[in-house]
Amino acid sequence: MSVRPAATVVVVRDGVAGVEAYLQRRPRTMGFAGGLWVFPGGRVDQADSDPAVDGVWAGPPPAAWAERMGVTVDHARGLVVAACRETFEEAGVLLADRPPDQLALQTARRELLDGERSLAAALVRMGVRLDTARLRYWAWWLTPEGEPRRYDTRFFVAALPLDAAATAEGLAEVERERWLAPGVAAEDQSMPMLPPTRLTLRDLARFPTVEELLEAGRHRPVEQVLPRLEGRVLVMPWDERYPVPVPPPDREAGP
Repeated sequence: MSVRPAATVVVVRDGVAGVEAYLQRRPRTMGFAGGLWVFPGGRVDQADSDPAVDGVWAGPPPAAWAERMGVTVDHARGLVVAACRETFEEAGVLLADRPPDQLALQTARRELLDGERSLAAALVRMGVRLDTARLRYWAWWLTPEGEPRRYDTRFFVAALPLDAAATAEGLAEVERERWLAPGVAAEDQSMPMLPPTRLTLRDLARFPTVEELLEAGRHRPVEQVLPRLEGRVLVMPWDERYPVPVPPPDREAGP
């Protein structure tokens, strides 16, 4: 069974009581993580590795990301572009070097979602560059063996840009969205999540500000985490046991 490369981004902001993270709940009908709370993200498409994006690239280049993640330059480019593309498509947050025109932003997002334009072409049309300096490489999770769909997922963290707003309005893949303190979300058992989501939130809860969180991510050591599946329990490499999440009935789905 093939393992698909994927990328996900935890969008964070400073709230009144500290750091807040952006979460989305997927509909129960979704084939993967249906009914669960997740971060924006998805698999790496072939087009994400296209070197054409290098012409509208700002921040650490693909070669620097390749060294950081221990992959080839093409793979690194694909992971970073997928992370930025999915964040833009699913949350409306573009990690660019400067704020684009709002009408152009909305048009570009719609064209991306409809498959009419690549991210590189959308950036050219908006007159902005992809600012990869906004990303921090945070975690690396591999779906356990035995699962019908397996993903090799790199987790990134990014601060919500000034004057930007995260929204999943109009997306069939998202039925609810919330900003929550990572510690609060991690402890809320009424919000079903896969282990990478909950444990990442638990990890982020240690930081009182976004600035401190991003600084910690600059040189954070990242190792692959591969849980093993024992019946209906996922066992982490450090022996923590995590019941396989089950979405609540629709009538009890919560906020």
